[in-house]
Amino acid sequence: MNQRILVVDDEPDMLILLQRILQGKTNYEIITTNNSLEVPDLLEKQFFDVIITDLSMPKLDGLDILELVQDRGSRELVVLITAYGGFDSSEKARKLGVYDYIRKPFKREQILQTVEAAMQEQRQRRQSE
Repeated sequence: MNQRILVVDDEPDMLILLQRILQGKTNYEIITTNNSLEVPDLLEKQFFDVIITDLSMPKLDGLDILELVQDRGSRELVVLITAYGGFDSSEKARKLGVYDYIRKPFKREQILQTVEAAMQEQRQRRQSE
């Protein structure tokens, strides 16, 4: 089974950057959207091993997406990316079970290491089922 990553960001340039980083160094299937309102439908249609989402977005923000994943009882691992991370949002994200919290500007290696660690965790979960 090919592992999938959903990347959600309202900034098209950030979506392109993350897609290039991930496609250039991994074999994972990458799905992107700049409309966070599409996330519930995408989660209904398919499973994503990892969701990488911006924290600050109109409509559904990163915390809303994290909460949606938790409320559904889904097993996707959520990575939040933000330039504005304050203590309140990072604390709420941790309480909601965020996998990792990455601050902008980030290094390519940081994204790749975080994704690889999350994918390894997902593979281990599947093996133990």
